[in-house]
Amino acid sequence: MQQPSEELLSLLRSDPPTVVLTGAGISSESGLATFRGPGGHWEGRDPMSLATPQAFDAEPTTVWRFYDWRRTQAAAAGPNPAHRAIVDLESKLSSLTLVTQNVDGLHERAGTKNVVRLHGSLWTLRCTACGTEQKDLRPRLDPLPPECGCGGMLRPGVVWFGESLPRDAMQEAQNAARLCRLMLVVGTSSLVYPAASIPQFAKSAGAFLVEVNPERTPLTPLVDEYYDGPAGEILPGFVSGLA
Repeated sequence: MQQPSEELLSLLRSDPPTVVLTGAGISSESGLATFRGPGGHWEGRDPMSLATPQAFDAEPTTVWRFYDWRRTQAAAAGPNPAHRAIVDLESKLSSLTLVTQNVDGLHERAGTKNVVRLHGSLWTLRCTACGTEQKDLRPRLDPLPPECGCGGMLRPGVVWFGESLPRDAMQEAQNAARLCRLMLVVGTSSLVYPAASIPQFAKSAGAFLVEVNPERTPLTPLVDEYYDGPAGEILPGFVSGLA
């Protein structure tokens, strides 16, 4: 296991405003399939072809069943050591903002408090007509997309390919990135924009940029430190170094 550098530990001990940006890789360590990874297909379908507004318009029941499956998988999974290490970091630092591209709710279940959700949540339903959102924490959904009180059809409250990120969430993430002195980029491919631009905001503002990922990404050449391995093995070392 890679140990944190003295430079990183010294920075952490100075209690810097910190942003942690997470992607699907941290969830995969809890056993959840990623869209781009092995095991991501569902009933022979590419998830990327189902996670679009066009797919929901054409096959609402199929897309609904796919997200029902995703909810059951997320409900059965549990936070892993990487999720818990972020909770520990949040408890030790005066300011930590977690910006996540994940929709599974594992960060919240682990106990992280300050969470910015760029891609929405599996546990939210949104009306296609009036836009009203409601929480629904059931592991299983109804067999067919239900109706909102206004008569519109409910859909998963996530951001699909081709849709804009929530303006407020993106603004909050960018502001945190501009103000932070340390950013940890954990388990993300750094391929999906505009989320992939957030580390660049931090870097241009002078933040110390750390990437934790088993594989190199387009971001790797830009970071100050790169830790190549599972987040569940590496992040706990960042916390224990503060003891």
